[in-house]
Amino acid sequence: MAIIYRCQIELHDSLYHATREIGRLYETEPVIHNYALCYALGLVDSEIYSTTVSEQDSYRYFCPEQVPKYEEHLTPLNHQGIYVTPARSLNHTAILNTWKYANNNYHVEMEKTQKNIPSFGRAKEIAPESQFEFFVISQKELKLPKWIRLGKWMSKAEVTVEQLLKPKIAEGVFTCTHPLNPLDVMFTNQVISYDVVNMPPVSLIQNVQMRGQYYYFDDIKELKIPVRMAYYFRG
Repeated sequence: MAIIYRCQIELHDSLYHATREIGRLYETEPVIHNYALCYALGLVDSEIYSTTVSEQDSYRYFCPEQVPKYEEHLTPLNHQGIYVTPARSLNHTAILNTWKYANNNYHVEMEKTQKNIPSFGRAKEIAPESQFEFFVISQKELKLPKWIRLGKWMSKAEVTVEQLLKPKIAEGVFTCTHPLNPLDVMFTNQVISYDVVNMPPVSLIQNVQMRGQYYYFDDIKELKIPVRMAYYFRG
């Protein structure tokens, strides 16, 4: 039987990742992608979790190219029976920061500007003390870190872990109220209806009604989690 951990994150810094770019406005959606959580929890390329990757795909001090390798990095988690869901907001507030563009050239011939136009951008971030919730499903016991860092600013966040007792399995039509990665469920469940959360690299879905097997709990009536979720990258 799988072990299911319910994890809560409390932000100690503001969280920023560009979910949407609207001109000079960069918005952070109050959802954390499950790919990002895998890296933040230290599950990728780890000897502790037996998820080491080949040397050519591992992170090194110098990488000749900045290209994500999600398939190479996350497939070892499938082999170990470890899966992390996206995180939803339990409560959050947003803050709007304005910043000025800078010229990073070491040498430039300054030209006289013809118009007094400020160069600035605005970033909508998730404020400290906001809380998120996600689940880790594993075939063996895990010891997850208490502190992690998230987003472009590597914001500090505290993780609280609770092991859920006695998960049971049923089959039929059910609604999952937590966000899901569609690539990870569409090959094992029939997705009937959902709302889309636009988010790179794979948009998430929420309020998902689907048919298939799911975990349920006698003491948490509203919680239903799809069974057999894993990282898929091709049909």
